[in-house]
Amino acid sequence: MGQNENTQLEKVTIQVKQSGPYIVSGTVLITDKDGTETAKEGKTALCRCGGSKNKPYCDGSHKDIEFDI
Repeated sequence: MGQNENTQLEKVTIQVKQSGPYIVSGTVLITDKDGTETAKEGKTALCRCGGSKNKPYCDGSHKDIEFDI
């Protein structure tokens, strides 16, 4: 990854929630299966259970399907 002197990278963290989503904190660019890019800032919950109807984002389906990992 190239980086010039004037560019600062914001810290991005990914937290795995027990039996829940990935919580991504920071500014990220998400590319969906069709190649559409969406910039997200702050906290974003990404589906980890496979049950979301709003993939790649979490919609809380892990609670309904009793996702446990």
